[in-house]
Parts: sequence; C-alpha cells; structure tokens
Amino acid sequence: MTTWQRYVAIGDSFTEGMSDPDPTRPGSYLGWADRLATALSRLAADAGAEFKYANLAVRGRTLSDVVGAQLQAALAMGPDLVSVVGGGNDILRPSVDLDAIAASLDEAVSRIRTTGADVLMATPTDTRDSGLFKPLRPRHAIHTANIFSIAQRHGAHVLNLWGLEAIRDWRMWSEDRIHLSTQGHRRVALAALEALGRHTPEVLDDAWRAPLPPAERALRRDELREHLRWVRTHAAPWVQRRVQGTSSGDHLSAKLPTLVPWPPRDSPPT
Repeated sequence: MTTWQRYVAIGDSFTEGMSDPDPTRPGSYLGWADRLATALSRLAADAGAEFKYANLAVRGRTLSDVVGAQLQAALAMGPDLVSVVGGGNDILRPSVDLDAIAASLDEAVSRIRTTGADVLMATPTDTRDSGLFKPLRPRHAIHTANIFSIAQRHGAHVLNLWGLEAIRDWRMWSEDRIHLSTQGHRRVALAALEALGRHTPEVLDDAWRAPLPPAERALRRDELREHLRWVRTHAAPWVQRRVQGTSSGDHLSAKLPTLVPWPPRDSPPT
C-alpha cells in the first residue's frame, strides 16, 4: 500500500476549510484537507516516513484558477498525492457549461496522473433537502456523474459527498449555509480517508456516517426570522459580490503555499 509523503490540496473555499476555525492560527481555517493531512501524516510516521503538506486553495476561486495557476504550482512541488476539488463556484453561476468543466477537470487529472501522483476528487453534495439550493440538484448530479467518469478513466479516488447522507443535515453546516461546520469537516475528512482506501480505526467506526438524531422543529415564526437574518447577513452580500464581479478571496493568497512538515506541533486533534 502506498505511503504518501507529499500531499498538495488545490481548490476553493471548501478545501481552504471555511468555516472550521483554526485555534492556532487566528483568522485561518483547518478544514477537511488539513485534517486528512494529519491522518496521512500519522500513517506515514507508522511507516517510518516523513510527511509534508501544502494547501493552495483560496475561497471564491473558479475552476480556471484551480486547474491553472494552482495546479501549476502544485505540480512544481513534486507531490505524490493531489486533491483537486473545483467547479463549485462555476456551478453557482446563472449559466454554466458542465461539459466544459468536465473537460477541464479531465485534463487536470490526466496531467497529475502522468507525473505518477495519485489524485483525490470530490463530488458535490446532494441538495435535495437544501431549500433555496435545491434547484442546483440537477447540476450537482451531472457534475457527480462526470467526476466518477473522469476518476474511472484515470484511476483517481473519489470522495463521494453526494452519497454522504449525514452532511445533508443543516447542523453540519455553518451559519452561512454554504460552508461546512467543524463537525462537517471532520466527517468529510474521514470520508476522504475511506475514499483513499485507508481504513483507520476512526474510519471503521461507522459513527461518522450516521445522521444526527432528529432535531426539534422550531416554531414557524422562528424559522422565518432566522431565514430573514440569513438573507441579510449572508445571501445579500454574496449576491452583491456576484453582481459586482468580485469575490471574498480576491485579495487573499494560499494559507500553506509550500510543502511544510505536517502537522504543526501545536495542531489540535482531528
């Protein structure tokens, strides 16, 4: 079994780790990729190998940047594992060419595999129970089918978020309803380990798959009040940025732009 020693993550806010605050780095995030890196580091240590990790993902980035500048920088590091998750911001746009997205991802995965590195991709989630996001379900379904086809063609691994029922629960998401909460990121990290064929004791414990116990239904007026607060606080600013052609990550750079020993000594448990 392969022991990965140089893992590079590329993508957008999902891979950057929003909204999973890093208690050791104020203003920064952990997220599923960082947590996955910590687990892979332990496996490398068990095999007597050193492990390094880089995370080039930046919130708001479209697929052209993920498979462009980010991928170029990732390949220059000589990784043996690359997670490439992109296209989510493209899919949110009013008009999107899903075939073009698939073609770009296919070319990117092919480039990575040509170097001998392994690839981890991720499907979008199933928005069946996601209220205002439910109309995205057909796009997410097509993108999911495309990702599995690309992975099969190139021998890549797939993190199947579409089939992870537990994260359909709003309690797995942050207040903005777009990014995973800390608990959501933890579960996704375990799903990623499973996708890579690493059945650690944490993965074998099926608790991470199980949906949360049913929540008490809030009063209708409380639900409406919370929805209006979400619109003012999160939805309206997001729409305004789209109208202006700006992004929350326009002036940000990657949090871990080079391969570094991982995890940091002061890193919290996964």
